[in-house]
Amino acid sequence: MESMSAFNISLQQGDICLSETDAIVNAANSSLLGGGGVDGAIHAAAGPALLAMCEGIPLLDGIRCPVGQARITGSGNLKCRYIIHTVGPIYSSDSESAGLLQAAYQNSLLLALANNCRSVALPAVSCGVYAYPAAKAAALTLATCSRPEFRDLKLEFYLFDETMMLIWSRALAELKAVLV
Repeated sequence: MESMSAFNISLQQGDICLSETDAIVNAANSSLLGGGGVDGAIHAAAGPALLAMCEGIPLLDGIRCPVGQARITGSGNLKCRYIIHTVGPIYSSDSESAGLLQAAYQNSLLLALANNCRSVALPAVSCGVYAYPAAKAAALTLATCSRPEFRDLKLEFYLFDETMMLIWSRALAELKAVLV
């Protein structure tokens, strides 16, 4: 497994469901009832208790979690304590996609802090079926996550293939060069 780190952020290629961090961020859809990609994998690994917890989150205008926001549940069968569900933007149709992606990560990390988490595993939100360009997402996400208010959190990004690992590694190296 490759790894690259700077500050409080590390990158690795692997399965986020195996993380032993305090919380795992789930790249969910607004129903929070499971889906494909990371969301489907987390729901499958966590078991039926996760679905029951998600069903218990109140609906607001027919949805459980609007784009850019985050909700927290227990973790079911996973080793972490919490799952933080966030909904990223669909790149081609959400007019404020950069602001919404930034908000998705920021709100997830604020929830982690509010629940006394010290470590968080995160996926590349919106970079799969929601088609956010990976290089743009990586630069924006890593800049957001390296803000001073999140420096006490140990952040581990789990990337699903070598291409994503390379893209995010470049973005992290560029960020490190700017911040050092």
